[in-house]
Amino acid sequence: MHIDWTALGEVAVVSIGVAVGVVVIFSLGVLSLSRRETITERGGDGTVALTGAVLCFAACAAVVLYGIYLIIPQLHH
Repeated sequence: MHIDWTALGEVAVVSIGVAVGVVVIFSLGVLSLSRRETITERGGDGTVALTGAVLCFAACAAVVLYGIYLIIPQLHH
């Protein structure tokens, strides 16, 4: 049995990078929702903050769906 350590390392680095990226984007979405709440309490609109939160959560959902697409071979046909 031969293990390609270079490929394994690349997969590990990419996996860690994507995981950290998704966590950061999700955190930015939560932060945007918090700022929207603060803005609306002060009488503001908060539309920009809500739009940012929705975009962050949509990006997270897209990454998760792409991962599921890659894992399930029946989706590749």
